[in-house]
Amino acid sequence: MANIENGRQSLDTRSIRTVSSSHMDDESSFGSDSEINGFTSERQTDKYGFIGGAQQYSEMSAQDVPIQVIRQRELKWIDMLSHWDKWMIKRYNKVRLRSWLYLSGGKVKREQNQGKFQELDTQDGDPKWVDVIEKDLHRQFPFHEMFVSRGGHGQQDLFRVLKAYTLYRPEEGYCQAQAPIAAVLLMHMPAEDAFWGLVQICEKYLPGYYSPGLEAIQLDGEILFALLRRVSPIAYRHLEKHKMDPILYMTEWFMCAFSRTLPWASVLRVWDMFLCDGVKIIFRVGLVLLKSMLGTREKVKSYQGQYETMELLRAIEPRYMQEGFLVREILEVPVTARDVEREHHSQLKRWRKKRGELNFKSPPRMHGARMIMMTEPPRRQDLQQNPTIVLEVPAQIKKDKKSKRKSIKKTTTIGEIPNPYP
Repeated sequence: MANIENGRQSLDTRSIRTVSSSHMDDESSFGSDSEINGFTSERQTDKYGFIGGAQQYSEMSAQDVPIQVIRQRELKWIDMLSHWDKWMIKRYNKVRLRSWLYLSGGKVKREQNQGKFQELDTQDGDPKWVDVIEKDLHRQFPFHEMFVSRGGHGQQDLFRVLKAYTLYRPEEGYCQAQAPIAAVLLMHMPAEDAFWGLVQICEKYLPGYYSPGLEAIQLDGEILFALLRRVSPIAYRHLEKHKMDPILYMTEWFMCAFSRTLPWASVLRVWDMFLCDGVKIIFRVGLVLLKSMLGTREKVKSYQGQYETMELLRAIEPRYMQEGFLVREILEVPVTARDVEREHHSQLKRWRKKRGELNFKSPPRMHGARMIMMTEPPRRQDLQQNPTIVLEVPAQIKKDKKSKRKSIKKTTTIGEIPNPYP
């Protein structure tokens, strides 16, 4: 269960200990830290980089998606990255990895703020946030090869990204739930890109989630509960009967975008859809899990009490979290962005009536990549892909190439070559 720590939501890390890290440098996050920490041939990682398949990965779940489907997805992603502005006009469902930066608007944000991350990276952070961030580094995916080493490349870059955000938004500072979000981004992109991806998620997709008081997440908890009434009346009545405040079971789900809850294959697919279509996907995942675990009379009969229900929602059955089942169910949930906004206005009125105005006024929520692109139209150069590796060609080689081109142009036309096979 989540608890409050320093005015912020503290995430239950189960048995993971916190150790402060004091050695930070500017190394890249790419590569494995497992060898630095002694994990070589003795520990095998799964295809996502988790040692021993720690994130609920199994060969059986890996076989759910045929290899042909995976290849088709990759070809689509490559085509999207090459023709991004054209793809944004169309309707799309899923993309992955580098495309996340394009979908979130982080690529445009980075291009329009050249040098900003480097500027923040060189500054000293606020000591109160630096201390908390350092304590949280070892809690983020400790069985992933990128973060397994204390003070390794992954943890160094995670520190840089989180510290930079506290300088970029000092009025918000740092919230513990930002760390897993940044860690997931770092698994797929360099530190600077991960920083701008985090900025977009915090400001466009989940505004106010990580602000003091956590008012936005409490408000979304009430929205989730109201939507549940329509999607699964049985689950709704059960939670209402036992006075289960949504903040008890949905805080970690929503604030971490299910990155600490689902098997990794499912996390990636949920993030694909989340960055495409916005927060309605997070609501749909929560509704699917609640309906699957408490959606029938037979199921709720076995959990007569708040404690029993809470334990049930902490240990969701694996079959309900598998990629194939979960994605299919998400697409079937009849909840749109308009439904979320309508319920948001309704719950905001109730909030003001009971508690007054919100202490922290967050910017309006952007429902997906298309809306972000419409509100902040990119320039053509903002969408161009920049090479990650640049090779300096010696001047002599360039000169030789130019002279060779000139000699080719001056050569006479080659006459007709006789047929060697008359």
